Amino acid sequence: MGKFEAIQRYLLIINKLKRANGYVEKDELVGYVNKEMGLRDGRNIFSFRTLQRDFQRICELFGIEIRSKPKLGYYISEEYGGAYGHYEEVLWDFDLLSAIDADNGLSKYILAEHHRPKGSDSMPMLIHAVRKNIPVEFDYTYIRHNDVVNHKNVYPYFLKESNQRWYLLAMDNEQLKTFGIDRISNLCLMEGKIFERRNIDVTNMFMDCYGIWDQEDIPVEDIILSYDSLDGKFIKSLPIHHSQRVLIDTDDEFRISLRLKITNDFVMELLSRSRSLTVLQPESLKLRIRGIYERALERNT
Repeated sequence: MGKFEAIQRYLLIINKLKRANGYVEKDELVGYVNKEMGLRDGRNIFSFRTLQRDFQRICELFGIEIRSKPKLGYYISEEYGGAYGHYEEVLWDFDLLSAIDADNGLSKYILAEHHRPKGSDSMPMLIHAVRKNIPVEFDYTYIRHNDVVNHKNVYPYFLKESNQRWYLLAMDNEQLKTFGIDRISNLCLMEGKIFERRNIDVTNMFMDCYGIWDQEDIPVEDIILSYDSLDGKFIKSLPIHHSQRVLIDTDDEFRISLRLKITNDFVMELLSRSRSLTVLQPESLKLRIRGIYERALERNT
């Protein structure tokens, strides 16, 4: 539990400082961390000296610099290194993993999926390579091309999660490409080599996409979808895309607009809630969905 406990502390410190309107006094920060760690079945009481050491590790791991001002308290001075700021979500996920994996009895009450994505054992090495700008090499299986395996030497830039799968975004022959981690094998660090990282706005790169696809030849389109009110409740609580706007919300219909690229990932998402789906715009998407339904009906009659 030592590493789990430490990372939980780091995330709690970050969350407290990011939510603060200004500064957080030393005693308040120490009290908050100890209270929250106690709720997580922590058995230790942490001193301020421990948190001071944590500040350095937070800077190394997350690219967040924590400083203090006399008589005011602690604050986040700088955030760099590509941090995205979703630390509350990270803490939630980490709390679940800790609860499931730790020997504390909570696994009796938390029901995890029976399957976990393949390739998760590669994550620590990939995280290290991304942080330290170390090139990697691996064998990669192309499922869409009859499981052809190619050897790759790439510069790892980002790790991205989509639909319960993790992907490596890496520079391959001067192009940023996506590699499913579950299809990576024989992963090795190219020790002794360091690459110069380019400045890439990865957030903007996926702004108009659903999932992991980012094909430049696919246009951004205006989309209008209609559902019944029951499906609408779920879509309101978990929007399909950040561009989602509610047009109609009544007992009879829930209608939304979206603006994004119509990729395979997006179409698969629409099919997952096709019980009441009606595509109103564009016509090309309506025909695409209809074609999938027709072929499925032929196979299942």
